[in-house]
Amino acid sequence: MNKHSNHAVSRLWKNDDELFAIVKQELYTAVVGDIMDKSGLMHQFLPPEIQPLHTDMFVVGRAMPVLEADVFADKPGTGRNELLKQPFGLMLQALDDLKKNEVYICTGASPAYALWGELMSTRAMQLGAAGAVVDGYSRDTRGILQLGFPTFSYGRYAQDQAPRGKVIDFRVPLEIRGVKVMPGDIVLGDIDGVCIVPRDAEEEIFSLAIEKARGEKMVQQKILEGMSATEAFEKYGIM
Repeated sequence: MNKHSNHAVSRLWKNDDELFAIVKQELYTAVVGDIMDKSGLMHQFLPPEIQPLHTDMFVVGRAMPVLEADVFADKPGTGRNELLKQPFGLMLQALDDLKKNEVYICTGASPAYALWGELMSTRAMQLGAAGAVVDGYSRDTRGILQLGFPTFSYGRYAQDQAPRGKVIDFRVPLEIRGVKVMPGDIVLGDIDGVCIVPRDAEEEIFSLAIEKARGEKMVQQKILEGMSATEAFEKYGIM
C-alpha cells in the first residue's frame, strides 16, 4: 500500500485508447487491486479459477456482459421461450455486437461446458474486441493460442455449449460470485487473475494506480541499492 497518496492526481489520458495503452505498459492487477482496496472497493476480483490460457495474456477493456443459462435439450419442443429454440440463444448476436476495446464477459452457466472457442475469438478479433473472460471453461485452446486472443477461463475443456447452454441476454448487469459487473466497467486481467474497475471510480483508481506503480519501481531500485524494507516504507510509504 502507499500511505502518502491521499492527494488528487491529474488525469494522464484523454480517451480509452490512451488509458489502455498506459495500463498495458505500466499496470497489473495487483497494483490496481491494492488501490481499489484502499478506496473501499474490496470485492472486485473475480474467482481465482478464472485464469489466462497463457501466462503472457493481458486484457484491459470495457465490459460487454453476457448472461448464459443451462438448458437440457438442444432443440426444445416445448416451452414458452422462442429464444431457446435457437441453437445458441443470443450468443451469435452478442458476439457480433462486440465493439472495439470491449471484453466479452460471461456468467450464469454451470461449469459443465465451454463458453468460448476459436471461431468466437476470430470474430471478436475482427471486431477489435480486447478479450474474453468467462465464468467457466474455454476450448479450441491451440487455435486460441495461435491467434493470441486474450482468453481467461477456468481452463481447457472441449465439451460444447450448443446442447447444454444458451445466451439469454447481453449488455446487462451481471454478478460473478459477489462481484458486480456493469456494462462499460473496465475489465483488467493478467497472470494473477481478473478484476473489475467500476466506471464511476475509474479515473481515481487508475490515476492512483499509475502513481503507485511508478513509486514501486523507484522503491525497488532503492532496495536493490541496499535500502532495507523498513527504511523504504518509512521514507516512501510503499511496499
